[in-house]
This record gives sequence, C-alpha cells and structure tokens, in this order.
Amino acid sequence: MITDILVIGSGISGLTYAIKIGEQNPELQLTIISKNNLLETNTRYAQGGIAVVSNFQKDSYDKHIEDTLIAGAGKCDKEVVKFVVEEGHERLQELMDWGTQFDKKEKGLHLTKEGGHSENRIVHHKDSTGLEIQESLIRKIKTFPNISLLENHTLVDLITDHHTGSLNKRCYGAYVIQNLEQEIIRISSKITVLSTGGAGQLFSHTTNPLNATGDGLGAAYRAKVLMKALPFVQFHPTALYPKIEGNTFLISEAVRGEGGILINSKGERFMLKYDPNAELAPRDIVARSIANEILKSDQEYVYLDCRNINKQDFINQFPTILKNCKKIDLNPLIDLIPVIPAAHYFCGGIQVNPFGETILKGLYAIGECSYTGLHGANRLASNSLLESLVFSHRAALNSLKEINGNLPSKEFYENVPEWNGAQYIYDEKISATEKLKKNLQKIMASKVGIFKTSEGLIKAESELKEIFLKTKDIYNENKLTLEVCELRNMVSVAYLMIKQSQELKENIGVFYNHDNVA
Repeated sequence: MITDILVIGSGISGLTYAIKIGEQNPELQLTIISKNNLLETNTRYAQGGIAVVSNFQKDSYDKHIEDTLIAGAGKCDKEVVKFVVEEGHERLQELMDWGTQFDKKEKGLHLTKEGGHSENRIVHHKDSTGLEIQESLIRKIKTFPNISLLENHTLVDLITDHHTGSLNKRCYGAYVIQNLEQEIIRISSKITVLSTGGAGQLFSHTTNPLNATGDGLGAAYRAKVLMKALPFVQFHPTALYPKIEGNTFLISEAVRGEGGILINSKGERFMLKYDPNAELAPRDIVARSIANEILKSDQEYVYLDCRNINKQDFINQFPTILKNCKKIDLNPLIDLIPVIPAAHYFCGGIQVNPFGETILKGLYAIGECSYTGLHGANRLASNSLLESLVFSHRAALNSLKEINGNLPSKEFYENVPEWNGAQYIYDEKISATEKLKKNLQKIMASKVGIFKTSEGLIKAESELKEIFLKTKDIYNENKLTLEVCELRNMVSVAYLMIKQSQELKENIGVFYNHDNVA
C-alpha cells in the first residue's frame, strides 16, 4: 500500500493532525491506522479536560505559564511552554467549531480547577471530556473522502534506510500487522506520524487502556530515533481500587478540585502535612504522599472522601465516576472511595522540535509518545490534551511544506520491500508471552515505580534481560503476532526507562530514588 501521509494512532493528536491536513490539502491521500476501533484510545479515557486560559478577567497566559514551569520542576522548555499556552485558546475554538461540546454556564464555559493550577481554567465535558472529544473528531474525520481509516492494525516497525538500503536518513512508512488476520502489510508513505500514546501497560496498575504498550516508542527506538526523559512517568494519585473487569478506573482530579479530601487508614486527613496545597498539590507530591501512607499502613489503599461535595453537583459533574463506583457496590455520595496511585502519563518520549519533527526525516511524533519539553519532570494537570492540539496543528503545517520538498521518487516508494519474517506460529512459544508480560509488569511496578532504589534498578535490569532473551527467541523463531509485537515494545521501553533512571542522580518532579536523598 502507498499513501502520501501515514498517521499511526487515532487519538486526539492523530485525528487533529489528519483533519488539519484534510482541510489544507484535500488532494493528499492520508491513511490512519487505529490499533483497535477508532474510539478505543488513551484520549477516550481522559476525564478532566483541557487546560486553556479562557477567563481573561481572572486568569492570564503568564499565570498558566508559571504554573506549568513550577509543576515541571525547572525541566520545561520555556519557549515551548509559552507558545503552547498562548496558542491554546485558538486551538480550543477550532475543536469546538468541529463539533466538540464543553460544559457551559451563564457567561461562557464552565471552568474547573485541578492540582497545580492557580486559577480555574479546565474546560471539560462533565467527567468524560476525552470521550466527547474522541467522538466529535471521529465524526469530523469521516467527512474527508481523501482519508482512509484502517481499524485493528498495529505498528510493527518503521521503514528506514535499514530496510531499503538507501542513505537518506529518512522514514518511508511502516510495517503494520492486521490484528485479526495476523498478517503484516507494508505501507509506504512520504510522511509518517507517530501518535501512538504512552506505555502505561508497563505497570501492574495503570489508567491507560490495554493497548497502551509503547508501540511508537519501541519502533522509534529500533529506528535509532532519540528518546528523552522516559523516567518521568506520572502516576495519577487517585485510581479506583480494586480494578473493574481487569481495568484500573481513574477518579478525576477534578473531584479533589471540587472539595474531595484524602484520608488514611486511621481516618486522618494527611495531605496538609506533605504540602500546603493539600489535595491540590502537583500530582507527583500527592502520588508520593499516598504511596507513603500506604507503606505505613496495613492496607493497599487510602480513601477519597467526597461526602462534603454537594450531592447534586457530584451527580451532575461526575456521572461516569458514580456509575463505575456502583459497579463495585460503592456510592461515593455516602461511602469512602478506596484509591491508589496508578501509572498515568509519560512526560518523556520521542524527542521532537517545536513542529513535532524527529531527527529522522519524514517522521513526526505528536501527543504522549513525544517529548516536546512542555511537561519537564512533571506534567501539569490537563496540559496533555492542550499539547496535542497545539503540536498537531504545528506538525500538520510543517508536513505540508515538507511534502513538497526534495523527496525520493514514486518508484522508490513502490519498491520498498515487503516484510520478511517467519511464516509459522509455534504454540508452545507463543503461550509464554502473556506470562512474560505479567512478569515485566511486576518488575516495573515493584522496582521502577513511584519509589526506586539504585539496587532495585540494577535488579530490574538483570531480571528484564531474561525476559528480553526469551522474547528475542520467540520473535526470531515464530511468525510475528500482535502479542509478540506488544511484548517486544514493552521490553524495549522498559529497558530504556531503567537505564535512564540509573543515570538520574537527583530527585525531581515525578522521579524519586531513595538513594538520591542527601
């Protein structure tokens, strides 16, 4: 298959990028691949909303910039923070023009407050903002006849000079596996865009969906693209305990913004002793505080107390949370909600410039899989969807210039080789992949989670090597399957995270190694 632009991932970043291209140049052929159906993305599960300065009487760009820099613990790129915050208002308006609905009040948008923000600036759709955005973008994308949608397709590897024998230092598309048929197809493209999300599935508890296995990160690493700041994994402080049907459900930070408080197993409110902002401190502080309280107790969770929030307000603003709590026989209007920290967002990723370009020509990365410099060592709540909108816009405009540049010939793309690999599956090897995946998650959760030690990181590297060797054996001797693709990517990202964690000698943002304490 040949296309002008290949977009890998169908969340807010990939769809926004594609809509921009479709509007600017309807002659270009775009192909979007989605790992599952178009709806099943990390974006869908975003509850809180988008941090955008809207109330200019109380709020300002300078305040939002300052909040972002403080949360990022001095590791943000100030120029990136500035243009993302300042361009956000226009990008939000475009999103609304495309049909996305946000909650309103008499004089405009209803704005909530989340941890680390000095003002109310979170634009939202009840507690299911991501779902509303995802659905509206899907409706919009289907209006473009030049955009093809391939659901249930997963990235295997990027096509580079390694596959073509050329010396252009360029990406030429990707090899993609059809999830159902388990067949690998070649998609050649002039521009390739990674919008594949993060890798929350590296950990036992994550708010990410099952498909968040670091596919873009792993493929970029194998293509020798620069990766930065992977140890800065943000753990959301409040995920519902236990899991619901095998998935960890997020309790939005907006609940604490509306007055929810955290109490420990002794019934004590504890956040005030850790930070003067209490429950609305930056996420890294709240997550570590909760983890510390859990370590000191004889239970695996703390409690979120929402009983002081007006009942009707809770029902109106958090219907999804109410519905999911009731699945485990909890009524948050009268009951305490057991919560734990869970892997939530990768602040690091594929290093890009202010237009989403990687060091490999023809390859862009946008959204959570990228490292733009916006988040630094800790993402400010609800800045991720903002980043996606701004960088998707910038990457699209830059791509339109790039695609008219000096590119290889049409014949070159037609002659990119097909995938060359084993044709048979040996069941006894393939059955081991799920066990290896669970072992990897156990290693990462226990030794590379919220709290780390230097000895633990060394042990994690040694234990991961065993999983790597077994995965390599399966990969080399079997026909490639989706499960093996995912495990291969998880091993790659886990290795990079461990090695970069060993190099960090200071505790900053979301990163904390007990041995770095003076």
